[in-house]
Amino acid sequence: MKKMLNICTMLLATVFLFSCVSSKKYKSAVAQADQLKAQNIELTNQVNSLNQQVTDLNNKNNAVTADYNKLKTSCADCQEQLAHVRAVLAEEVNTMAEVMEKLTAAMQNFKDKGVELYSRNGMIYVSMSEGLLYKSGSAKLGAAGIEALGQLASALNEYPKLRVIVVGNTDTMKVKGVADNWSLSTERANGVVRVLKDKYAVDPARLTAAGHGKFDPIESNETAEGRAKNRRTDIILNPDLDRIWEEAKAQKQ
Repeated sequence: MKKMLNICTMLLATVFLFSCVSSKKYKSAVAQADQLKAQNIELTNQVNSLNQQVTDLNNKNNAVTADYNKLKTSCADCQEQLAHVRAVLAEEVNTMAEVMEKLTAAMQNFKDKGVELYSRNGMIYVSMSEGLLYKSGSAKLGAAGIEALGQLASALNEYPKLRVIVVGNTDTMKVKGVADNWSLSTERANGVVRVLKDKYAVDPARLTAAGHGKFDPIESNETAEGRAKNRRTDIILNPDLDRIWEEAKAQKQ
């Protein structure tokens, strides 16, 4: 009987021992499962965050690509517009070169009589001396000056879009019977404009007259030679700036 009791006691102890061990393993397994579950949740959140970042970056990339494409198209349009305006400018440059060539031929007989042709800042200057156009101190044009203007007008009328500015210039010497040199230079320019309009049918809408008086010398007024060069009338031919401006505005629209 005592032996049987011992055996039962041993069996109970064994069951209890195994029961304790299983309980520890279970609790450990549950703890590991909870930990893994928490890690899984954390990793899932990280993945979701990364996916959102990828989505945001894709959206930003799409926006940047769209902006780039718009800019590329705009640049292409600008290049096309610029090329068109440059073509118009090139045409005007060629036209001015043709005008210079025609004027050089037309004014050849007056080259040694006080006519000088040159180009500056895209404009053509026809400079005529006082001796060719007027008597000293007078604003009345002489026969030689009128003839020279006729040769000039024949070239001008071939290019009706050119603007013409006539500018009178004097030296610093006081002229009797004239209010001042500025008045004399202005009236001389007016006389040239009248002859171009009335005698040679140059469109008056193209013509502008102005006087610089003594304030735009090209030589020193201290010598007779310098003063003679300063007493001149400059006829300035301008390219068709209206066309260039209109073409530029049209390209912007």
